Amino acid sequence: MNVQTSKLRFTILLLLSALALTACGGGGASPTPESTPTEVPTATATTEPMAVSVNGDGIPMAEFQAELARYQSAHPEATPETATQAVLDYFIDELLLARGAASQGYTVDDAALQARIDALAAQVGGAETLAAWQVQNGYDEASFRRALRRQIAAAWMRDQIIAAVPGTAEQVHVRQILLYNESDALEAMVQLRAGTDFNSLAAYYDALTQGELGWFPRGYLPEPAFEEAAFALQPGQYSDIIHTEAGYHIIMVIERDPAHPLSPDALLTLQYRALEDWLSQQRQQGTIILAP
Repeated sequence: MNVQTSKLRFTILLLLSALALTACGGGGASPTPESTPTEVPTATATTEPMAVSVNGDGIPMAEFQAELARYQSAHPEATPETATQAVLDYFIDELLLARGAASQGYTVDDAALQARIDALAAQVGGAETLAAWQVQNGYDEASFRRALRRQIAAAWMRDQIIAAVPGTAEQVHVRQILLYNESDALEAMVQLRAGTDFNSLAAYYDALTQGELGWFPRGYLPEPAFEEAAFALQPGQYSDIIHTEAGYHIIMVIERDPAHPLSPDALLTLQYRALEDWLSQQRQQGTIILAP
């Protein structure tokens, strides 16, 4: 596993799934907007050493080391450097999201926090089991409640970001001719320019799918050149040869729609990108201090 893959999986697990204490083995309920503001969730009133500080809010070294141990247990193939970076990235993102929630006036009241703790206790077999887990993972009661309050706030902010992504977007319906060497792609282009029907040629090279790619929005595909070419075409037009890691493509736009419903996969992709973009912007604007 490379660093990027590890970071991606860890971020998706902890930021796009239901929030949970991973070592406790289950997810809690989503934070409720009805919570009465009583406390800013990101403040850390402790003088113990911080593993990372973001805009003045920190993660105690004990909490960081415990999360690192859990990550390494779940990903034994990861190098120490990969594991450390993945956990750092998670905590930086969590602190940024919690700060974002506070800036929008969201806080977590004691009743909501206690309800989450009670739910976690029920999932792991009782309050004594949860208390033992806290001790094993470097928490006392106060630090555990701070961490859980921070996680709830971060999850709330995450939900606001992804909920802001609309369910429709400008999209194109595309069909392709995909070849695996340049000479075949050039030959296909010669045939198209000589008047061969695009759909017939696409079906010839791929009898199963007939080159059908379906609808997709901007920001969905991993190949910017492919996407740029698709959105530059009008219905009935085909592109020049586009070279990607997958091969050599010639694409035709079948239809365009300025507000086409997103597929579940496209919506999830755009939500993840919206979250990534928000976090990237906050990282650029924030002050991040790592322990020496």
